[in-house]
Amino acid sequence: MTTSADEGQFLNMLLKLVNAKNTMEIGVYTGYSLLATALALPDDGKILAMDINRENYELGLPVIQKAGVAHKIDFREGPALPVLDLLIQDEKNHGSFDFIFVDADKDNYLNYHKRLVELVKVGGVIGYDNTLWNGSVVAPPDAPLRKYVRYYRDFVLELNKALAADPRIEICMLPVGDGVTICRRIK
Repeated sequence: MTTSADEGQFLNMLLKLVNAKNTMEIGVYTGYSLLATALALPDDGKILAMDINRENYELGLPVIQKAGVAHKIDFREGPALPVLDLLIQDEKNHGSFDFIFVDADKDNYLNYHKRLVELVKVGGVIGYDNTLWNGSVVAPPDAPLRKYVRYYRDFVLELNKALAADPRIEICMLPVGDGVTICRRIK
């Protein structure tokens, strides 16, 4: 359930390339991608980090603290959609994020995207994790899949189609980890 090492390195480099300073992460788990993000940001960089389980976040927190980057993280426990809705209500938040990473409940990825595209700046980046979903997105409909893979597969396929058709972004799907789709907002 954690971000792979190669994906963590990729995100770290990407954040540096776009000079990200104000970021968001939806779905923290134990914080590996959060650590990769925090290490890439300048000392005054910020991460709004959301997860439904503080216990998992706290498992990785000692490593984040040891790395000296805990001050960059504003952790919020609970569902992300209400927080996003509050952010959108205030116009000053529109276009205020340089980078957003999503690795959470796949059945809400499309709901997240509808909100995040307003919050990321033009030229900013949104990354969606698990967009290859164990390879199931290219498997035939009758392929034998584990129950949870089959359940979320349609949500991931729906997201992939929506991202490809969204004229506000340009995308690149990479076979890093379990697939990460990078979306750059262009309008």
